[in-house]
Amino acid sequence: MIDWLRRAAEPEAVQPAPVVTVAGRALAVEVRRLRQARRMTLRLAPDGSAARVSMPTWARTADALAFVRERADWLAAQLDRLPPPLDLAPGCALPFRGDVLTVSWDTRNPRRPVVDDGALLVGGPVEQLPARVQRWLAAEALRLCTADLAHYCARAGVAVPPLGLSSAKRRWGSCASDGTIRINWRLIMAPDAVRRSVVAHEVAHLVHFDHSPAFHALLAQLFEGSVTAANRWLKAEGRGLYRLFG
Repeated sequence: MIDWLRRAAEPEAVQPAPVVTVAGRALAVEVRRLRQARRMTLRLAPDGSAARVSMPTWARTADALAFVRERADWLAAQLDRLPPPLDLAPGCALPFRGDVLTVSWDTRNPRRPVVDDGALLVGGPVEQLPARVQRWLAAEALRLCTADLAHYCARAGVAVPPLGLSSAKRRWGSCASDGTIRINWRLIMAPDAVRRSVVAHEVAHLVHFDHSPAFHALLAQLFEGSVTAANRWLKAEGRGLYRLFG
């Protein structure tokens, strides 16, 4: 990544999110200013919809746009690596809790999806299949995340806050200033340990609303597995969770 010289902060008018064209594709440029940042860093959104720039608070939006344009070749390579989208149809493979279910549609199956020996049995009108499966995945995500949240709040010694699901393309989880926690429903398709690491991460924010050493120490204490391994999985495989229901 390119380091940028520090300069005095300059006032900026509020404007719509800028857009750049990379390999013939329009990408929104999402800018995040961080007090602890000392340089600019660039990432591609998991679904390939935006270029995300984290930068110091004193840097200008114009600097971020120049940074993105300078890294256009890198972004193009990342776009090429995005897994191709998939249509949810009878017989397709559906990621679920780190495993794969075969979608088995038949008018004789129950309308509400049922897991049965490696298959997801679904009935009802076939044209409603994607919406029905997505609703089922979201319900499963809420059920499991509710249990995860209660577990980690008990370990942290804090009250269980309100929980909601998100369809965010920027974050896997979030903790609002009022304590409300939101978890990306797509994590139901990831291994259980990955989903639980995100919930534990947000619970740690109920105690430390930052990413300080104290926060990371608490997270390591709360989560039973390897945070590093869970983060590595999300970095390598997270984009694949956007192949369905884009």
